[in-house]
Amino acid sequence: MALIEPRTLKGFRDFLPAAMIPREKLMEVARSVYRRYGFVPIDTPALELLEVLTGKGSEETDRQMYHFIDAGGRAVGMRFDLTVPLARFAAQHIHELGTPFKRYQIGSVWRGETPQAGRFREFVQCDFDTIGSTGVVSDIETALVIHELMHSVGVHRFKIRINNRQVLSGLLEQLDLQASSTAVLRALDKIEKVGADQVTKELNVAGLSAAQIDQVLTLAAIQGSTDEVLAKLDTVLQGSEIGQQGVERLRTICSAMTAAGVQEEFYQVDVSIARGLDYYTGVVFETVLGDLPGIGSVCSGGRYDNLAGLYTKQHLPGIGASLGLDRLLAALEQLGLIPKSISSADVFIPLFDANRINDYFQLASIVRKAGWSAEVYPEAKKLGAQLKYADQRGFRIALIAGSQEFDAGEVQIKNLATKVSTTVTWRETPEAFVASLSNMMRLPDLMA
Repeated sequence: MALIEPRTLKGFRDFLPAAMIPREKLMEVARSVYRRYGFVPIDTPALELLEVLTGKGSEETDRQMYHFIDAGGRAVGMRFDLTVPLARFAAQHIHELGTPFKRYQIGSVWRGETPQAGRFREFVQCDFDTIGSTGVVSDIETALVIHELMHSVGVHRFKIRINNRQVLSGLLEQLDLQASSTAVLRALDKIEKVGADQVTKELNVAGLSAAQIDQVLTLAAIQGSTDEVLAKLDTVLQGSEIGQQGVERLRTICSAMTAAGVQEEFYQVDVSIARGLDYYTGVVFETVLGDLPGIGSVCSGGRYDNLAGLYTKQHLPGIGASLGLDRLLAALEQLGLIPKSISSADVFIPLFDANRINDYFQLASIVRKAGWSAEVYPEAKKLGAQLKYADQRGFRIALIAGSQEFDAGEVQIKNLATKVSTTVTWRETPEAFVASLSNMMRLPDLMA
C-alpha cells in the first residue's frame, strides 16, 4: 500500500507549539478583557442550515461559503463569521437569556477566499456583542473594549476608525440614491484598497452620475480633528434627518471616549469606513496599526439592528466587534512582540538523579502552588543536554539541583535569558524560595 503524502489543503494550516502558544495567550487576553466588561461566553455549531447563513453577509461571503448537502439531505453551510450564528442563537434562546444580553465567542470560521499574507480559509474570530439595546451606551462600550484590547496585547500605536452608516445613508437620501445604497457602500468600502479611480468606475457601473459620484467621494474624503470632521458633516448633511442622527451619535461616542480617558490619538472619525457586510445599520469600527497600516483592520465591527429580524418577530438590535486573531498575530510577529517559545511552562527543572524523583516533584509542586507552571525533564541526562532542550523551547527559569543540593535543601535558580543565577534554600523556607524565584522571573513576554 502506497504511503499518503502528509499535507494540508491550500489556505489551511497546522499550528506547531511555537505558533499555538501565542495564539492561546492572545485568546486568554481577549477573554479577560471581555469579562471585565461583563460579557459571558457562548458557543454555536460550525455547521448551520444554509438558509440561516445565505444572504446575511454579502454576495462575496455567499460565494466564499463552504456548503454541501449532508447525509440527511439538508443544505448546510460552514459559518463564515460568528455574528450571523449569533443572530440565530439570540432569536432561538433570548427568552431564556433576557436582554440586554452580552456575549463573547472565540471560534473558527471558514471562507473560501484566495489565501494571502495574513489571510487563510480557516481563521479564528474573537467576538463580543451586546444584543437587545439600541442605546448609544453599547456603542461607546464597544469602542472602549477595542481600545483596551489593543493595549492589553501590547500594541500602543493604533487607530480606531469610527463611522456611522446613518451618515452615509443620509448622503444617499439627499442624492436620491437609496435604491443603490448596497452597491455604493460596497464600492466605498474598497476605496483604501483600490483607490478613488476604481471606486469611481464601480459607482459609474452602479448608475451614479458624475455629480453624485463627486459628492460621495467628497464626503468620504473629509478629514481633520474629531470636532472638525463632525462640523463638516453637520453642514453637508443638514438636509437629512437620518444623517444628522448619525453625526450626533458619533459626537456622543467620541465625547464619552474622551471622558473615559481615551486619547484622540487612538481614534478618529473616518467617513470612508463603510464595512462591506450588508447587515450593518449604524456605527461601524475598523482598527489599524500605526506601524503596519497595510495589514488591514485587526478589530472591526458595528451595529446591526435588523439582523435577528430574519429569524424572529421580536426586535433584537445588536452591536459588536471581532478581533482578527490571525491577522493580529501576523502583525505582532512582524513587530517582534511574540517571543520564540515553544513551551507553555515558565520553569524548567532538569533531572539529574532518578533516585530523587520525589524531591523534583516536591520542588515542582511548590512552584505550581505559587502560581507558575513547571516542567520536570522526564529522564536523567547531562545538564548541558537538558539546558539545550530548555533553551530551544524558550523556558524563562531553570531550577538546578542534584543529590548534594537536595541533601542540603538547596536549589540554584537560573534565569536562562540573563544567565544570572542564585542558590537558595527551598525545603525549610519555601516562602523565601518563592520570593527569590519571583525576583528572577523577569523576562519580557508577550501579554505577560
